[in-house]
This record gives sequence, structure tokens and C-alpha cells, in this order.
Amino acid sequence: MANKNQELFRKIPAVDRLLLAPIMNEALALHPRPLVLKAVNQILDELREKIQTSEIIMETDLDLEPVSALVMARLNQIAKPSLIPVINATGVVIHTNLGRSLLAESVLKKFAPIAGGYSNLEYDLVRGERGSRYSHVEEILKELTQAEAAMVVNNNAAAVLLALDTLAKGREVVISRGQLVEIGGSFRIPDVMRRSGAKMVEVGTTNKTHLRDYEEVIGPETALLLKVHTSNFQIVGFTEELSVSELAGIGNRHGIPVMEDLGSGCLVDFSEYGLIKEPTVQEVLSQGADLVTFSGDKLLGGPQAGIILGRKDLVEAIRKNQLSRALRIDKLTLLALEETLRLYRDKRTAIEKIPTLRMICETYSSLNKKAGRLMRLIGSMDSNNFSIELIDGGSKVGGGALPLLELPSRLICLSPKAASAQFMERWLRSYDPPVISRVEKERVLLDVRTIKEGELKTVAQAIRALAEPLVVNKCH
Repeated sequence: MANKNQELFRKIPAVDRLLLAPIMNEALALHPRPLVLKAVNQILDELREKIQTSEIIMETDLDLEPVSALVMARLNQIAKPSLIPVINATGVVIHTNLGRSLLAESVLKKFAPIAGGYSNLEYDLVRGERGSRYSHVEEILKELTQAEAAMVVNNNAAAVLLALDTLAKGREVVISRGQLVEIGGSFRIPDVMRRSGAKMVEVGTTNKTHLRDYEEVIGPETALLLKVHTSNFQIVGFTEELSVSELAGIGNRHGIPVMEDLGSGCLVDFSEYGLIKEPTVQEVLSQGADLVTFSGDKLLGGPQAGIILGRKDLVEAIRKNQLSRALRIDKLTLLALEETLRLYRDKRTAIEKIPTLRMICETYSSLNKKAGRLMRLIGSMDSNNFSIELIDGGSKVGGGALPLLELPSRLICLSPKAASAQFMERWLRSYDPPVISRVEKERVLLDVRTIKEGELKTVAQAIRALAEPLVVNKCH
């Protein structure tokens, strides 16, 4: 066996010989030489390993032509960008793993001139001197919410961290036990508070917290009363918690600011569209919160950002914190946020133009028509791989928002025949562009709510390709 392996090792083409192969001329014309060498070395290393493990026993596997083909396949693989568009057919509107909220078309059109040129990011055109990057969104945030002041950082966890570090470092922050939430990626409110240097004081129980619980712990070291909106879970049944206005009453009596972390903050009242009531930013501020933090890329429907609104003195103190420089957002995020906020000046325009809001509010009737269009594009088929039908189902808002809300929707259902549900899901995921579906009860489901109108034809082509007899052979 050792002698046989040595013979196989000697058969592996040398790097120089591979680079002189005819197919490599094409590769070197299309790709930088270091990238081609990277693919060559990866393949050669893998061939040596396969010889060691006896996965390769035929000398013909090591001929120049098959090895060159392996190099070309690997080169095409590593030359592709890592971040690529995908089609979200999961029905989860704010899908954290798929990039959360989609930006409006009007926002996207603004990117080229700002991204490809200079801008007044931190330059005051009136005074002809250095300005503040926050000025581009502060006025419109104040206009939409009636807040005294506003600033933005790179995400909401950063907004909470910065506010706590500024207002309560080394002092006590009072919070109800029922609000000690964990958000995506195992980030927990107690951990964020610890990092800020604040001392957490828990009050009440998991399901019930009363006014007296707060009153009993407030003392000279109390710097802040914190309320965290439990947007990603619900406690139901025998429950009680203080409203913002009740908490603000305590804060006013003791001269202690009240802050609410809304998480998935929204500027429109979804209950007006037949959905579950979610507190709006405007309502929380009007009820007496001194400071409010929330995300820009969840229910707001904009880019990833953490928005801080509230009393001018508190926001100014946060703005002056040296940590704010490490957490600031870049010009493209500012651009996307400003243009998204401009759409909120007219509520109807916001619902129509902001994809997240439009998808959340889209009616069952509209989705049924959309599903019908997709089925017509797929056309009639008689596949041995799966059967296909339209069914009713439910979409989710996602992003940790409105966890109990299920949005009625229409779904394309692929039921297995020769191809298993797991195979079909993987196959669609490997399509170009990838189609991300979900598997339930051994069926592949594609929810039309999150499939964009311009993507219907591609989804139909993917499903028709999946129905081809050749796919059956690849299943086994």
C-alpha cells in the first residue's frame, strides 16, 4: 500500500505543469495569479490527503485534465463574492439571518452619488466649517416624534450601552425582573448593563412588578429607571407591570430619568391595519419617557442603526461620551436612515414604499393573487420528484418583533415523492440565486409574502428545474 501511495503521489501534476495547461490560460486571463495559485494549492493538498485516506486509488484521477477541471471549479468557487442576494421565501419579513429589513427603492437610488463622491457628512455648508454627522437625521427624528433631541449609533445594543455608560456608570439602574430579556446572538440586558459599568437592581417577579417595588429600592445611588419592551416574547396570564407614565411619575418624584428600550421601535400604529398593537415611539415619549432607544432596521424598515431620542440634556451628555465615536454610523447608513425617515412624513407613503411595512400589512387577498401569478408562471407539470399545490399558511414579522402575531398568507407547498423535503430545501438553497424556503411536516413551503414581485419568475424557474427527472438521480 505504501508503494502504491508513493506512485500516486508522484502522479500528482506539479504546480508549473498545471499552470501551463490550456484551460489555465483562460483562468489566468480572468483571475489574478495569486488567486489561481490559491486554488491550485488547495486542490493539490486535498489530492494528497485523499491518497493518504485511500479515497483516490486510480492514477487516471490524477491526470492533468481532471485535476485542471478540479482547479477551475475551485477557482470559480473562491472567486465568487461571499455576500450575495438571496430570495426570501420563508415568510419571515424581518429575517435576521437574511439581512433584516429591505430598503425602499427611493433610498437605493440615493446611494451612487453619496457612495461614489464626496458629501457634507461632517461639514456645515452654511457656516463653512466642521459640522455634526448627526444633524442629517436629528431634525427629522425630532419632527416625526416630537423629541427634544436625537442621535444615532450603529445598532440598538450600542444605543443602550452608550446611554447606560453615560447616565449610570458606577451607579444603580432599576429594572423589572420580567424585562431582563435576551436578544439575538445571546446578547442579554444584564450583560450589556454590566459592560456599561452600571449596577443592576432587579425588582418585582418574573410575571408581576408593582409601583412599590420601585419605590422600595430607590436611593441616593439610583441613576436611572429602565423599562425594556419585551418585543421578542410575551408573558401572558397572571401578569402586571408599570406603564411608562407610571414609571415616569416615580422618576419625577425622585428626580430620576426614565429610559425605555423599545427594541423594535415603530413610528406607525399597526393596530390601525388590523394587527396587534405595538407601542409607537411617539406614544412612549408622550407618556413621559425621558429617553427612548430602538432599532432602525426592524419595524422602522431602515438600515441597521440604534436611535436615541429624548430630553436634550440627556442626549447631549450621551453625544459627548467618547464611546460614541467608536459606535458611530457611517455615511451610507446615515443616508439610508434619513431617506427612510423622509418617507414617514406621509403615513400612507411609508406603508406603500417601505418594503417591511408593505409586506407586514399586505392583505390575504393580495397575497392570494400573487400566489396565483406564481403558479401560472410555474405552469402545469407532472413531476416524479414532488407534488405541488397552493395552501393557506402563516407568515411571521421576525426580528424579535410581534412574536405572537401570525399573518395569514398563501404558500407554495412541495410534497415529496422521489425527492425528500430536506433534499429539495438544499437544492433550492443552492440555486442561483439561492431560494430560501422552510420545511414543515416533511413539506417544503415557499411563502409568497416575502417573495418580491420581480423574483416570482426566478422562483418559478427554480421549481421547474427541481421537477426535472435528472434531479431524481442526484437524490440517490
